[in-house]
Amino acid sequence: MQKMYSRTSRSGHVDENIVPKAETIRFLLDYSKALSVIDYQKLKFEALLN
Repeated sequence: MQKMYSRTSRSGHVDENIVPKAETIRFLLDYSKALSVIDYQKLKFEALLN
């Protein structure tokens, strides 16, 4: 059990040179622009405006 927790964290194994593709960034930005969250009393409604 001790060996399991003494390893370095997973973020230590991640390659820092990984760069997302431009189309991935564009997709996420377009999605966030199209997302609308409406608060009504204690409820939240999410709507995509596409």
